[in-house]
Amino acid sequence: MLTTAGATAIYLASRALHKSTKPQTSVDLDPSDCIQPEDVVAVFDDIFLHMQSVLAQLSQQIQQIQMSGQSIPEPQLRQLLKSEFDRALLAKQPGIFDKHDVDADCLQEATWEFMEKSDQYPTVRKAVERFQKLYENVTGEKVVGKMPGGSNAIVAAVVHIPKDKLLQAASIYFEALTSAMAGVVNKHKAAGHNMNDPSVAQKVQMEFASVANDAGEAALENEGITLDSFKAAIDKYSNDPDVGRSLAMLQMKQQQELVALGVAM
Repeated sequence: MLTTAGATAIYLASRALHKSTKPQTSVDLDPSDCIQPEDVVAVFDDIFLHMQSVLAQLSQQIQQIQMSGQSIPEPQLRQLLKSEFDRALLAKQPGIFDKHDVDADCLQEATWEFMEKSDQYPTVRKAVERFQKLYENVTGEKVVGKMPGGSNAIVAAVVHIPKDKLLQAASIYFEALTSAMAGVVNKHKAAGHNMNDPSVAQKVQMEFASVANDAGEAALENEGITLDSFKAAIDKYSNDPDVGRSLAMLQMKQQQELVALGVAM
C-alpha cells in the first residue's frame, strides 16, 4: 500500500516508516515552498486526538462484550482493533487535510523532508513519533526498518519475563505513568488553568501522550526490563485471570487518582 505515490502521510506514519527510503513523487518538492513544520505538527496532533477518541469508544465496546460473558481471543481482538483503527484513520484524514488546507502528497513529502532533518525540526519528529507509538500500542506491530537520515532502527531483544516479575513490573510501570500524568496536571493547576476548559483538557491529553510512554519505559529500564519484553509478557499472559485482574485494578487505580486530580476521564 505504501509503495504507491499517492499513499497519505498519516497512513505512512501509522505504518511506522516500513519503507527503507523516502517515497518518490513526480516532482521534487521543497517542503518550505508548500507546507511549514507547524502545519505537519497540527495535522498529526489532530489525527492523534481523534484516534485516541476512537480507541476510547472501541475499548468501551469491547468491555461491554466481555462483560456479557463473551470471550474474544487475543489474536482476534488485536486484528479487530487494527482493522477499526485503520478504517477510522483513513475515513478521518480527508477532513483534517481540508481543515488545515494541505495536499496529501505535499504533506507526505514535507513530513519525510522534515523527519530527515529532525534536529532542525524536533516538534515534527515528536508529533510523528507520538502517533507511531499509538499505532504500535494498538496493532502490536513494531516500528522497524530504516529511519530517515540513514540510521537503522534497533529492535530490542525480547526477554522472557516470569509472571510474578511481570506483575511487579506492571505496578511500577503504572505508578510511573500516573506520576508523570500528575506532574502535567499540577503544572497546569499551578499556572491557574481551568481543568474543565476543553482547550486545557486537550493540551493536558497531548502532554500525557508526550511524557507517559517515556516515563513508563524509563521505570521499566530501571528494573532491567525493556518495553518490548514487557509488552511480550503481557501478550503471553493475556488469558491468565490473575494478570488480567491485576492490570484491570492498576488501570482503575490510575483512573481514580487522575479523577481526584480533576482530570475528566
